[in-house]
Amino acid sequence: MDLQINPKKTKDLNQNQKPSQKELQTLDDLVTALSEEERTTINHIIRSININPKDIEKYTSWSEDCYTRNCIINNEKFELILICWCKGHKTPIHDHGGQECWVKVIEGELEEVIYKKNENDELIAIRSSKSKANQVTYMKDFMGFHSLENISPNRSITLHLYAKPIRKCNIFNEDLKKFVSKEMNYDTVANYIKK
Repeated sequence: MDLQINPKKTKDLNQNQKPSQKELQTLDDLVTALSEEERTTINHIIRSININPKDIEKYTSWSEDCYTRNCIINNEKFELILICWCKGHKTPIHDHGGQECWVKVIEGELEEVIYKKNENDELIAIRSSKSKANQVTYMKDFMGFHSLENISPNRSITLHLYAKPIRKCNIFNEDLKKFVSKEMNYDTVANYIKK
């Protein structure tokens, strides 16, 4: 039996798909999908986005001293931050203020180390993993604490999605050997307007 497909009907079906049901290619696709979908589909949405680094260049800012946190959008449902890393930049060990966090590598390579407290309340590394372009990591406070480091010989760019905005978190102070509360801030704030 020969099956024939009507190209017009196929095109119409694809146009009626919601952004999360097809591969997302632009920042607008991502923001639309996150705004319209239920929280339970966020994991699928962030994994299906395939952003060209050139499309987000206007949100980047760089510092040789430390990675930069560049807010693309922050609303009551989610927060999207672009983090720009020079070689060797590393976060302190931290939690996420009770929020879910997805990290999508846009360019470069990062190493994530997960920590937990042992029976003596000491922080110990329990595992590490490496992520390259288009790979996603997930973290929530019950899983422990983590740190991220750019291990690429060049710059790296990561897109961080928080299911609710993070206003403060706990970071491990190496000098004091304990966690301290930190108010979150941005290096840049975009005036994001959906096209």
